[in-house]
Amino acid sequence: MNVSCKNALLAALLVTFSALAGAQDAAPEWDGLTDQQKQMLGPYAERWASLDPERRQKLMAGAERWGAMSARERLAARQRFQQWRQLSDEQRNAIRERYQQFRALPLDERVRIRKNFQRFRGLTPEQRSKLRDRYRRMTPEQRQRIRERMRDRARQRQRARDRSTRQ
Repeated sequence: MNVSCKNALLAALLVTFSALAGAQDAAPEWDGLTDQQKQMLGPYAERWASLDPERRQKLMAGAERWGAMSARERLAARQRFQQWRQLSDEQRNAIRERYQQFRALPLDERVRIRKNFQRFRGLTPEQRSKLRDRYRRMTPEQRQRIRERMRDRARQRQRARDRSTRQ
């Protein structure tokens, strides 16, 4: 094996081991947690050592987000979790699948969907109800035409933005 291959192999090993060490540091052992983290993550105390570092890191990030929430935000989160728990396995799986489909969309499409959702949430309950009823009364073909029109408008807006940035 020549010197450049050995150096490349050594560099790859160093990067791998440093990444593994970094993952361990990012997800400390139970005794390395603060008192506040231990309090929030208490249900995981007995099995903390058996959790993989990535899972520990996710739990710690969730605990940090929870700690940063206001009382109102925590109440809303509890309510959403309660609603989630009341769903059937099939409903939860359908939601997970739709979320994965959403995540697979291009960024601009996800941004467009989020903006439309925010606009929808900005409507009064009566306006939202009317819009839902109108959509439910449509045939599948009508719904498809609306979706296509919305996509076409979004593409036209994107092309206009692209043209204006090139000039």
